[in-house]
Amino acid sequence: MPLKLSPGINTALKLGRVSNLPTVWMNVIASLALTSAALGLGFPLATSLLIIIALSCFYAGGMCFNDYCDRHWDAERQPFRPIPAGAINARAVLTLSLALFASGLVVLWLAPNSRGVLGATGLLALIIAYDLWHKRHWATVLLMASTRLGVYIVAALALTGSASQTVILLGLIQCGYTLLVTVVARLESRYPKGYGFAVIPWMIAGMGLIDGVALAVLLSPMWLLAGIATVVLTRWGQRYVRGD
Repeated sequence: MPLKLSPGINTALKLGRVSNLPTVWMNVIASLALTSAALGLGFPLATSLLIIIALSCFYAGGMCFNDYCDRHWDAERQPFRPIPAGAINARAVLTLSLALFASGLVVLWLAPNSRGVLGATGLLALIIAYDLWHKRHWATVLLMASTRLGVYIVAALALTGSASQTVILLGLIQCGYTLLVTVVARLESRYPKGYGFAVIPWMIAGMGLIDGVALAVLLSPMWLLAGIATVVLTRWGQRYVRGD
């Protein structure tokens, strides 16, 4: 079911895979909750909103840049993508990508610690490297998985200038889960009709639940509700905007 929005906005939402953004938001929340709890502080709501906006720009920008890099491949194999479908031209997508990356960096400058910008620069390098080379070598999937870890680290750095072992461990767990999603997705292509139900969309939505479970164990059971809410919001978004 398409979103009842203007064609331009609908195209931008598809390019940015915005249905997956709640998983990024939960990654940020988990990192900040663990970081602030370790320091005996309350949850930094205002700072979390800043970092969520910044890393949402990075995620959406990375997805747009992915479509730009894959435009020739998509023209042959996935003509429904916005560029080969003629919904937007490649130069506009590149411009949008760069604008989102720049916006993310600018917003991070407003965070409490400037090390967040330094960490974001590294995350940006991972995103660009993956988008440029992921069709050339299978090992680049490690770069993609590392970007999830990067979200946790950047969030923690932007708040306090350092990332705890717990934050890094949770990020590594998400790294492993991201690799699992990739393996399952590639195996699905071996079946003419796929798995028969939305395995990959559900697995993507489950990323937020992992954070919710971790926070429920480490901090408070109430955090499980946030993880469940992330799953519901992601799956709702995927009804309108593809997340793959």
